[in-house]
Amino acid sequence: MAESAQPWVAARPGGTGRTNVLTSYDPRTGEVVGNYAVMGTGELNRAVRNARATEKWWADLGFNTRRRWLLDWKRDIARRSGELVALLCEETGKPEVDAAIEVMLAVENLDWAARNAARALDRRRIGSSWLSRNQRASVGYLPLGVVGVLGPWNNPVFTPMGSIAYAMAAGNAVVFKPHELTTGVGVWLADSWARLAPNQPVLQVVTGDSATGTALCRAKVDKIAYAGPEAGAREVIAACARTMTPVVVERSGKGSMVVHVDAKLDDAAEAAVFGAMANAGQNATGIQRAYVAQSVYDRFLELVVDQARRLRPGADRKASYGPMIMESQVDVVRRQVRDAVARGGRAVVGGLDSIREPYIEPIVLAEVPEESSAITGEGIGPVLIVNKVASMEDAAERINAVGTDVAVSVFTRDVHEIEAFAERLRVGVVTINSSTAYAGIPALPFGGVGEYGQGHSHGDQGLREFSRTLAIARKRYQAPVNLSTFDRHPRHLRLARTIFRIRHART
Repeated sequence: MAESAQPWVAARPGGTGRTNVLTSYDPRTGEVVGNYAVMGTGELNRAVRNARATEKWWADLGFNTRRRWLLDWKRDIARRSGELVALLCEETGKPEVDAAIEVMLAVENLDWAARNAARALDRRRIGSSWLSRNQRASVGYLPLGVVGVLGPWNNPVFTPMGSIAYAMAAGNAVVFKPHELTTGVGVWLADSWARLAPNQPVLQVVTGDSATGTALCRAKVDKIAYAGPEAGAREVIAACARTMTPVVVERSGKGSMVVHVDAKLDDAAEAAVFGAMANAGQNATGIQRAYVAQSVYDRFLELVVDQARRLRPGADRKASYGPMIMESQVDVVRRQVRDAVARGGRAVVGGLDSIREPYIEPIVLAEVPEESSAITGEGIGPVLIVNKVASMEDAAERINAVGTDVAVSVFTRDVHEIEAFAERLRVGVVTINSSTAYAGIPALPFGGVGEYGQGHSHGDQGLREFSRTLAIARKRYQAPVNLSTFDRHPRHLRLARTIFRIRHART
């Protein structure tokens, strides 16, 4: 599928040389949304220098003043949210309601980060031991300086704001490089800050292709936050390694659902279909596969099939979801569905003929072998896999064996033992009797495990990701037992040993 044959994908520089213009298209119609400069290394480095010039001003404002600035920015975004929603619809093809929800979630995160940064990061006292009673200890969190953010294409407002808002609330300047398919929303966000503070570029946008992103990784910023597919994650980590720049990585991938024997099946089926199909399955918080107890498997599958068949992708207001945003993801879905069926899986809703780019109609697969790429690969597309399991332990083993889940949803009426089950899962988030709703809790940290997550966004952990820890210990008075000297008195050492044995050697 050549790019030249598909106008619904943002153009990239081609040929033997790089072009100077990046064009984004509406994936529903192929119409041009906007043209943006492909910034070179010089322009990017200039943006980083500007960020360096303003970072001290921003950090020195302190938590309370930064809070006022960020809340003013929040209000400006909220008042003009109609513009942002319209642009988001144009660049991604999302239905208006989905775009509006994404903007609202992003604003909620900005509001939470602004209001909670002081509580999470300000200096506080910590206790000392009996050996250091004369010391007053404290810990605080200071800004890193300049943070680079590389945004994704599937949720180009909500996901990067999970880094931008928290980095700014922590006192950092931000250089944001949006994905080339959704450049316009990145430019809009930076312009909204510039309207508020035209002479203080605390947030700047740099536009361009993957080479621009690589240049940002090598620009010696203080941290890079990346969200996107596995291949891009590895490239970002490799590029940042050259300058020893730390990274926060949120790799693409969806989660699983576990349906216990006592689950409310109607609720579970509704959550599974929504989690798998919303935003055409292009959500990292979504559902890729459901592991269902054998005794309720057939009924659950019937409910899923009934709900999935009601859905219809399209460009009109009544459509359930929009098109695939990135052209190459269509082939990924095609390969995964073909592999699942070839290995013995059953297509109970849709199949390969559901793929009519730029749209993919709902696809539900049953009894797919665990070694299929539809399970082991990154699940991007409106595809739900429903497999039966013998027990909760069986479900946990399968989830951990794949190791690609960002989150797991568990449906059960017995919530008393569920936390012990959750702790057996190697994932960053577990939800009970809901699927994607946790994305609306700004205080809840979001991050994967192992290769699927380095660092966190959201919550206190998200604020501290963009801070450096400074511990301070201050001597208050002369210690009665002073061991921090070569002129130690033998009596002090005897006393210290006696206290030590009393505290630690007795049973």
